[in-house]
Amino acid sequence: MKCSFCSKQSIYFRENEGHYFCENHFSESIEKKVRKNIRSNNLIGKKDKIAVALSGGKDSSSTLFLLKKIFKNNPNIEIIAITIDQGFGCVNEYNAALASGFCQEIGVKHHIFSFKQEFKKTFKELVRKNPKSSYCSICGVLRRYLINKKVRELGCTKLATGHNLDDECQSILMNVIKGDMMRLARTGAMPMMAKNPKFIPRIKPLFNIPESEVLLFAKTNKIKFSGQSCPFAKFNSLRGETEQYLNNLEKKS
Repeated sequence: MKCSFCSKQSIYFRENEGHYFCENHFSESIEKKVRKNIRSNNLIGKKDKIAVALSGGKDSSSTLFLLKKIFKNNPNIEIIAITIDQGFGCVNEYNAALASGFCQEIGVKHHIFSFKQEFKKTFKELVRKNPKSSYCSICGVLRRYLINKKVRELGCTKLATGHNLDDECQSILMNVIKGDMMRLARTGAMPMMAKNPKFIPRIKPLFNIPESEVLLFAKTNKIKFSGQSCPFAKFNSLRGETEQYLNNLEKKS
């Protein structure tokens, strides 16, 4: 099938729009969505310094790639990347090295901090010390604390994460099930967080883009990313069941 906007061969059909896209027009459509998201939700100000939380995966790498491209000619907005090396799980030395190479390739300053360096213990040691806590809760709390601390020290005004539409839908449903209104308020392009001068505001440039489209965008633009999944994700049963439930609903719609 031909692209709906030119005579080239299409690579993707967006059902909710009824349009076929070639590689170029697909990439343009994603960039246009991100630009609109930034503009409509006032995600980035005129003199912001943005840190992108870079894990080395497709979502965070695509976020960095897009923000760098969108603001490359704006001298008042600085884009940097920050990686928290947990030593195991979602981000390890391999992912951190991959992220570092990607940053060098697109000309972005990259800062890496590790659990071992900051907490004097590896993630495995921290888990053994807190056997009653889940892997995800230990990792999540420490990672969020450390990344906020380092982003603040680097003088950044915003922290951009790679959350996509699938992540948002899963989080919304999970928090409704648990009746957690505080966490429910953290969904959206710019989550409502506690008013604390030490807390760096979060933004989600990809929050309205499906995971499948983020993956295709990364591949189409030859973005180097890690396909590794967290080995502890299987222990977060609610997240996994919610994802499966939503995927099944999507197939039926």
